Amino acid sequence: MSWLVVHSKPREESRAAAHLQRQGYNVFLPRLKQRKRRTGGWQTVICALFPRYLFVEVALQEQSISPIYSTQGVNGLIRFGHTLAEVPPDVIAYLQSRQHSGSGEFAEEHDNLLRPGDRVLILNGPFAGLTGVFDINKDAGRVALLVDLLGRHNRILIERDAISAAL
Repeated sequence: MSWLVVHSKPREESRAAAHLQRQGYNVFLPRLKQRKRRTGGWQTVICALFPRYLFVEVALQEQSISPIYSTQGVNGLIRFGHTLAEVPPDVIAYLQSRQHSGSGEFAEEHDNLLRPGDRVLILNGPFAGLTGVFDINKDAGRVALLVDLLGRHNRILIERDAISAAL
């Protein structure tokens, strides 16, 4: 059995996965649950971990891959020249082991995104536009930052949604 990489049409990974499963293929579509800034504020969204890509398990000598090309939502299979791109089973097993067992999704961990000493940009509020240094998570919705004001570092508490990692 080989894991092949399927290239989907834009934002149709789930559709392609559903249609491939109906055709009897074993499909793996890793998805990520994350918070994104939208016009109405911050929202939790579920999107593909690898946008426009999913994996399908095929027995190449026994199973035809030609139906994959005409599946709704599928753009094609990834190839390197004339050779199909195969993903080692260990990589798929690792990705599957990292998913949450109940939801089948990866979760973006906010605590792992920012570490003490990381530079952040304040997006809104009275300190909007300033940069600071991440200090500590205070509670679920707030963080402590060190901001240079009036010639010295001052610790301020700010909503987690009001900051972004500085580039």
